[in-house]
Parts: sequence; C-alpha cells; structure tokens
Amino acid sequence: MTRRVMTTDRLLIREMAEEDCECLFEVFSDKEAMKYYPMLKDRKETMNWIQWTRDHYKKYGFGLWIVEHKDQGVFLGQCGLVLEKIRGSVEVEIGYLFARKHWGMGYATEAASACKAYGFEQLKLPKLLSLIDPLNQASINVAERIGMKREKYVLKSGRKLDIYTCYNG
Repeated sequence: MTRRVMTTDRLLIREMAEEDCECLFEVFSDKEAMKYYPMLKDRKETMNWIQWTRDHYKKYGFGLWIVEHKDQGVFLGQCGLVLEKIRGSVEVEIGYLFARKHWGMGYATEAASACKAYGFEQLKLPKLLSLIDPLNQASINVAERIGMKREKYVLKSGRKLDIYTCYNG
C-alpha cells in the first residue's frame, strides 16, 4: 500500500508505486498530453521515472505524487513538488501532468493548490515555481488560478520556459 500524502474535496494524492506504470505510461505515450515535454516515454522509461520519483521521496521527503479521484479510485494524473536547477540555484517546482480524458474538470488546479499548501505549510518553503512552455495555455491557467505570476523565463534543455512563481506569506 502506498502512502497517502493528502486529500482534497475530490482527490486522493499519494506516493507513486510500480503498479502505477500502466496508468503513467498511458499519459507519457500520449502525444497530445506530452506536447510541451521534450519527449514521450516508453514503458521502461516510465518505470525509470517511477524509481527516480521514489528516490526523490527518500532523499527530499517529497516528489511528484499520483492523483486519484477520492470516491471512484480512478487514476487522474500526477502532481507534486520536485527540485529544479534554474540559473545555478535549486528551486522547488509544482509540476502537474494529467491524463487527457480528465482535462477541463479542475483536477489539475485542485491538486496544484493542495501541493502549494503542502509546500508552504508542511515544508515551510519560501517560494514555489512552475516552469511552463509559453504556448501551454492550460498549464498557464492552472498556475494563475493558484496565485502564481509570470516573473521571467529560462532556457532549459534548449527550450524557452516561462517561470511562474508564488511566495509564502
């Protein structure tokens, strides 16, 4: 049984497990869902992602988590907190990626809001950010709905990404 991290009105947010491979692979192999990511992932890369994420929990006490519908137990996507190196400093990013069949229902905003609260209230972080492709309007909308504002941009892996930021307090 994987550890429950938090719940919201509609969502259960829990640690990732190897059993999540097929659900994650469905998202990672969807060209539309992965449009703003550098590449798709195959099953082996998906398992590597799960292991990397689980290692992140052990090292830092947080990471990307699985988001499920609380009442129905249906996999919706992943959302959580992950370290990002930006211009020489290490920052904590709120990341989110949901299965396309669950887009437009407010799940990403609800999960990202819960992760923001977790970062500020549980981890006492001074700042959180999200790196977003400037053409990814849906992700921009989520960031803005949880109170993030575009501050600047960064070149990362040859791609221009906008940095959306919010501060604790």
